[in-house]
Amino acid sequence: MAKDVKPTRKNLMEIEDRIELSERGHGTLEKKRDGLIMEFMDILDKAQDVRGDLAQDYQNAQKKINMARAMEGDVAVRGAAAALQEHPEITTESKNIMGVVVPQIESSRVSKSLDQRGYGIMGTSARIDEAAEAYEDLLESIILAAEVETAMKKMLREIETTKRRVNALEFKLLPDLYEGQEYIEQKLEEQEREETFRLKKIKEKKEQAEKEEREAEEAEAEDEDEVAPDDESGDTAEPDMEQSTAGGVPGGD
Repeated sequence: MAKDVKPTRKNLMEIEDRIELSERGHGTLEKKRDGLIMEFMDILDKAQDVRGDLAQDYQNAQKKINMARAMEGDVAVRGAAAALQEHPEITTESKNIMGVVVPQIESSRVSKSLDQRGYGIMGTSARIDEAAEAYEDLLESIILAAEVETAMKKMLREIETTKRRVNALEFKLLPDLYEGQEYIEQKLEEQEREETFRLKKIKEKKEQAEKEEREAEEAEAEDEDEVAPDDESGDTAEPDMEQSTAGGVPGGD
């Protein structure tokens, strides 16, 4: 990925922004994952208790119904069951746990009194009453188990999804972004060194040219200074010659 990115300041700023955003997202997802795991452990403990109660209620209900069949017969048991007029009602709502929507099941008319079960009190025995009560308890346990198991499965799926996102950020996206950032920074540093070296060379060439120009000017000035004394010596020699000539004439006379 790093070599596919152009080493420019703009791309470096964009990668830095993505890194900052990804790091914030990674931290948020980690907190969500940890919170979900804590909630899941609480639900798991509850689910284990519910499963134990469900298994116990099922065994008790089977024991009671077998006893009623043995004592009263299948016909009496089926007749008592068919006499039921009011059936249980179940309503479902939802609640939010760390962003996960889980069901909340409410039940009514599950547990009933003797007069609400529909069969005559005089025509049945306590064995049938005990079996009916045991199955009412079993139904309540089933409803609670359904709520807890469904919430646990949804929480587990959300935990797995969150873990995959955290791992994708931690082991894929962020390393790629860090690599791209390092690559661009190295390239920009190389470009900066090359530019510094180029400017240094230009400066050296300019200083060398200025130095040569100064040396040329100094050499030219020295040449002019050497020519100027010769001219002055020639001018001063002429009067001496005239004077000597003038002095010789009177002496001759």
